[in-house]
Amino acid sequence: MLSENIRSIRKSKGLSQEELAIRLNVVRQTISKWEKGLSVPDSDMLISLSEVLETPVSTLLGETIDEPKPDDLKVISEKLEVINFQFAQRKTTTRKIFHWGFISLCALIVIAFAVIFVLNSPYLGWDYSKPETAVMGVGFHALEWLLVRLAPIVLIGAIVGAVLTREKR
Repeated sequence: MLSENIRSIRKSKGLSQEELAIRLNVVRQTISKWEKGLSVPDSDMLISLSEVLETPVSTLLGETIDEPKPDDLKVISEKLEVINFQFAQRKTTTRKIFHWGFISLCALIVIAFAVIFVLNSPYLGWDYSKPETAVMGVGFHALEWLLVRLAPIVLIGAIVGAVLTREKR
C-alpha cells in the first residue's frame, strides 16, 4: 500500500520520480524502489516525503489512494463545456446590447434633426434684449450647432457599429 500511495500521490502532484528524488536529496532509483515495494523509506525519510508531497504520513501508510479515472476527466470536461456555454451566452448578450444601443443612437439623432427641422430654430425669434432669454437663446444655439456638427459623425459611427454587431447567420 505504501508503494502504491507514494506513486499515486506523486503523480497527482505532477512530479516525476526524478523531481521527487531531487526534493528529497536521494537518487531516482530510491524512489523507484519505494514505488515497486522493493524497499521502504525510514521514519525520517517518511516525514520528509509527507512534507514534500504535502500529505499526512497516515495517508501515505493508509489505504490505497485512487488515481483520477477517465470518468473524473469526463466530469471536468462537462463543467468546462458549461462554462464555455455561459461565456458564449454572455458574449451574445453583450453584442445584442451594443447592437440595439447603436440603433437607438441612430434613432435619437434622426429624431433630434427632425425636431430642429420642424421647430425651425425657434430661438432665432427670441427677444435677446432680456438677459434670461439671451442666455437661453445662446445656449440653444450652441447646442444646435454642436448637434449639427457632431451628429453626422456620430450617426455614421452608430450605423457602422450597428452593422458590425448584427447577428451573423
